[in-house]
Amino acid sequence: MAIQRLISGTEVSKHNTRESCWIIVHGRVYDVTDFLPEHPGGMKIILKYAGKDATEEYDPIHPPDAITTNLPPEKHLGVIDPNTVTQVVREVTTEEIARQERHERKPPLDEILNLHDFEAIARAVMPEKGWAYYSSAADDEITHRENHLAYHRVWFRPRILRDVHQVDWSTTILGQKSAMPVYISATALGKLGHPEGELNLTRAAGKYGIIQMIPTLASCSFDELVDATVPGQSQFLQLYVSKDRAITKRFVQHAEKRGIKGLFITVDAPQLGRREKDMRMKFEDTGSAVQQETGEKVNKSEGAARAISSFIDPSLAWKDIPWFRSITKMPIILKGVQCWEDAVLAAEAGLQGVVLSNHGGRQLDFARSGIEILVEVVAALRERNLFPNPNFQIFVDGGVRRATDVLKAVALGATAVGIGRPFIYAYSAYGQAGVERALTILNEEFEMNMRLIGAPTLKDVVPAMVDASNITMHVSNVPDDRLYHANYESMQRSELRTVMSKL
Repeated sequence: MAIQRLISGTEVSKHNTRESCWIIVHGRVYDVTDFLPEHPGGMKIILKYAGKDATEEYDPIHPPDAITTNLPPEKHLGVIDPNTVTQVVREVTTEEIARQERHERKPPLDEILNLHDFEAIARAVMPEKGWAYYSSAADDEITHRENHLAYHRVWFRPRILRDVHQVDWSTTILGQKSAMPVYISATALGKLGHPEGELNLTRAAGKYGIIQMIPTLASCSFDELVDATVPGQSQFLQLYVSKDRAITKRFVQHAEKRGIKGLFITVDAPQLGRREKDMRMKFEDTGSAVQQETGEKVNKSEGAARAISSFIDPSLAWKDIPWFRSITKMPIILKGVQCWEDAVLAAEAGLQGVVLSNHGGRQLDFARSGIEILVEVVAALRERNLFPNPNFQIFVDGGVRRATDVLKAVALGATAVGIGRPFIYAYSAYGQAGVERALTILNEEFEMNMRLIGAPTLKDVVPAMVDASNITMHVSNVPDDRLYHANYESMQRSELRTVMSKL
């Protein structure tokens, strides 16, 4: 093994400009000068740490192998001499002390009774930056709230005197067994909520027999998440398509070789939406010393979402579908379909399914909910003899908080439902144990509610069991969901700055 060069902190600190930019990550020194224009989050964030240790900023929003994968070997300069690095003593703010104190006062897991509870605790104990990223949605967040509210416009028509001594809510998703009609939907930047990030989801999913969708923008590396599975555990991959198709091809084919069972191509994000709660978290960042010295304008309004997403290709179109089919044999599902016309096109193109989704309300505000779109999609597919079709499955995500929400979607034609935020809130508050508790709660809710609606198996959860006649009535009166609205954090206005005394 080659002996790595030992580099002093003084030498690193000299390379703090756009023309020569070195950073330290996990005790290793890298020359990222040539990479600055290519960084998906832009060069500003790297320049902020030019000549310094960037590990603390790097970890929550990058897989551990991101820097070694993207930089050629000659840019790996060596290891930092720990005796020459001045340890930065970070001030513990009163806000951080208060947050840690709240962490100590969390209720025990057996007092968490529903998925809403996880959100309430996560909001109290998470760092503000992570909470802002996870909870934020587009513009006025109308769609974010509508995603959940729409389920209140669907009511059950239970059947009685059916033998429900034994009930079974297991199913098959894209040919893969699942303990329930739920999969863990892809959500980015898992380490903003917990040091082990998406690994909490992988381990819990393996233990409970459900499927995890790995996000392109995970904080953990792809291989790390695959390596953490147990024998027989299935995973899907959510794909943001890169402008560089060679990168996308390598990623997709590597995923297939590692045993991924479904490719979910995100099609509702040619540009990421404006998520103002996330964006406001950047207002206190003054940028790097280099930027201030050169007079470069610092854009403080991007937030974590835009900082990681500039690589996404806005030119992705229907003409690209044959190319995807040529590079993989995995089932291909379009994630982010929002009308029946596109669902029909997907079925006619020979794809294996669609996810009716508006990105958790994080993209286009006033996009309709997945459950509302489901009704029109099933009707349109039936008219064309494209539904039911075992080779074309329909999924829904967004706003799901109860097993009753899932059962409504199944009754209306969905194979399964994706759940995202509740699981990341669960591990942000309690780690892997939180995700396991969330899955236990869902199992208990499925058992109870399948008995109460008179459905021994999911095949018995049919359209006649629900009344969705008001699904399109966006102004209809529905009972207020007190738990949901108690958790919802209202958006903030801009305010006058506090006047600082000159004395």
